[in-house]
Amino acid sequence: MLWAAGAALGYLLLRGWPQLSLTAVLAPWWLASEYLVRHEREVPYAVFSFLLLVAFSYLTALWPERAPSDERRALCVLGAVAVLPLGILAAAVPLSDHRRPPPADWSTAMIWVLAFLLPLGVALLLRGSKAWMNVLAALWVAVLALATHAHWTLAVHAWCALGAAGLIAWGMRELRSERINLGVAAFAITVLFFYFSSVMDKLGRSASLIGLGILFLAGGWGLEQGRRRLVAQMRGGRP
Repeated sequence: MLWAAGAALGYLLLRGWPQLSLTAVLAPWWLASEYLVRHEREVPYAVFSFLLLVAFSYLTALWPERAPSDERRALCVLGAVAVLPLGILAAAVPLSDHRRPPPADWSTAMIWVLAFLLPLGVALLLRGSKAWMNVLAALWVAVLALATHAHWTLAVHAWCALGAAGLIAWGMRELRSERINLGVAAFAITVLFFYFSSVMDKLGRSASLIGLGILFLAGGWGLEQGRRRLVAQMRGGRP
């Protein structure tokens, strides 16, 4: 808390992107750590959703109609670095976590409301009227949390693949190649998780390793070709 407050005060005084970056990292993690300390015996679904939505808000701080600034570029980089690891945490960790779920009471409901409203408030501050697309991302995160809570493994994989496609479409719409790249990477990670969790154990050792090699070679080549075509299409055919 003190580090986050100091970074925020430094940004108010200096108006520099380093101070803003520190604030953007420390403030959400302070809030998340407060919850984790108080609810260490529960699966932190709300924390995963909160941090993932914050990453989406940072990632989408840049779009064509908005003149880029050092502060917005820094937030975009933070979001790009964080969104995939946080997405894996939100999708994979609850499926294997055997701690009890959080209780269904008014305090838990308030935590969930804040977990969604705070990142959407950041998105509204950064994007204005364009934050409606972040609302769609929040709905996706909410469904993901429900699916992981119910341990619907196949549904989680399918929903993550749909989310990866949505991130690619978001990048195409707002002409942001980093979202296309992240969406392709997210789709590849989803396919790998599905293979290891639902396919590999049903095959023999040799067949599973052969399948993994084919998946890496053929799948990687196909995804890279698709990514290049999408980026070229976004740039109007320019290399």
